[in-house]
Amino acid sequence: MDTPPVTTTYKNHRFPVEIINHAVWLYFRFCLSFRDVEELLLERGVIVTYEAIRKWCRKFGQPYANQLRRRRPGQVTSGIGMRCF
Repeated sequence: MDTPPVTTTYKNHRFPVEIINHAVWLYFRFCLSFRDVEELLLERGVIVTYEAIRKWCRKFGQPYANQLRRRRPGQVTSGIGMRCF
């Protein structure tokens, strides 16, 4: 999991940067709902609301989404099934 550099945007948040980064990464990497991410964090002992996760994803999520899109492998076109008859 690559994390963006720590900046002043993480100031004044209740949770550490690592927890915020992990929640945002889970949401974007695995296409989970906010409530699913909330449950996964709860299993690890972190009590956070899905609303907080939604706000984090809105505030910090764009770099993660861009990075995951760049890593996504391109479509493979083998030519089979692409012929027009």
